[in-house]
Amino acid sequence: MRKNRILEIVPTDKSYGYTTLMQNIQELQSVYPFLEVGKIGYSVLGKPLPYIKIGNGEKQVLYHGAIHANEWIVSVLLMKFIENFCIAYDSNTSIYGYSARELWDQVSLYIIPMLNPDGVDLVTHHIDVTSEIYSNFLAIASNFPSIPFPDGWKANFTGVDLKNYQPVCKAL
Repeated sequence: MRKNRILEIVPTDKSYGYTTLMQNIQELQSVYPFLEVGKIGYSVLGKPLPYIKIGNGEKQVLYHGAIHANEWIVSVLLMKFIENFCIAYDSNTSIYGYSARELWDQVSLYIIPMLNPDGVDLVTHHIDVTSEIYSNFLAIASNFPSIPFPDGWKANFTGVDLKNYQPVCKAL
């Protein structure tokens, strides 16, 4: 463990697209090799959907963010939480009043920071406005003139609101 080494990796002062997310995951895993990183699948445009696992406990918890593209800020929040947890675990301190090491032993926390990277890249202006991809988004958006484009976009690349396909949301 790197005692008391604090390295700020996750930026909280800029729009947060997929490329930044993937760079941050790689940097966090490099500094904190105890993180488990994998993928749960791919976006419509073929971007791997990463997950990060913290802990080895029996209790399992899942957090996910950016189901709606215009809610990309949740990705930053989750990534900053991961970074803060790693700092606390590495320095054997607490996070929000709880021992990070004890939490690690009690809980397996799975975090999917960005479920809709294609849409997030649209609303964070990481897609070239002259590209075919942008044109596809624009064509779908023309059917919904009351939604500000691109900032109000919620769906994925094909116009599907992913939240409508979650079993928990359907049950509510």
